[in-house]
Amino acid sequence: MKGFGYFSAFLVGAVAGTAIGLLVAPAKGSETREKISETLDEFLSKHNIKLNRKEVGDLIDDLENAAE
Repeated sequence: MKGFGYFSAFLVGAVAGTAIGLLVAPAKGSETREKISETLDEFLSKHNIKLNRKEVGDLIDDLENAAE
């Protein structure tokens, strides 16, 4: 179980790093948010993680705040 925790932490870090990278990229805010949303949806589907739209939106908002 310990290995799964490390792996999960790594994946979350990778997603957060990608999101932060997209946030600081020179693109319009709406385009960046759309890219983050699509990437996060793909990641959650691939790893069979269930979040509703509000939880995904909250996660994106938290990542945006962390990037500032």
